[in-house]
Amino acid sequence: MILAVSEETKKRFLVLHDYGMGGLWWWIHARSARQIVETFAEVEIVDDPQTLARYAGFDLTEVDIDASVMPAGLDGLREQRDAQRDQPGFGALAGRDVVYLRRPWDEADDTEPFVSFEELGRDGRRTRQVELYRDGTAIQTGPDDWPLNPPNDLHDPELAQWEIGQDEFEQAWQGARSTS
Repeated sequence: MILAVSEETKKRFLVLHDYGMGGLWWWIHARSARQIVETFAEVEIVDDPQTLARYAGFDLTEVDIDASVMPAGLDGLREQRDAQRDQPGFGALAGRDVVYLRRPWDEADDTEPFVSFEELGRDGRRTRQVELYRDGTAIQTGPDDWPLNPPNDLHDPELAQWEIGQDEFEQAWQGARSTS
């Protein structure tokens, strides 16, 4: 016997797409937080009681996860996740307490780092980072050094290619100098 899932089995979640300089917020009705992050790329479930209380009175768009049409912003995040889902490495880093990456710096030139060693927490935000420059200089940075720290999407299959072990990260960290 197949039971239909009723609307009563869904809960209301506060969801944020933090893009660094701001964010988009929705209330999404879904069966679980996991269902949301597996359906939409680059979103996080906000469960901090103070934030939930603050947004309870806001007139945010209410979305049913099973709806065929999504509001602007969320529609593209669903399409992005759909494109990622069958790729090797999808979700490989999700659910871990700590993730270590060694990845090329975006758009590096001679004055910018060309490699970034990153320690990411469970939420995908950086907790520590080493910036490695072409001349061999390595700089340690932490949350106090970053004006913005949006989360990395740990379901993103592209991130898995840059995963390293804790020992490699710690070696880079120990060899780097502090900014203070």
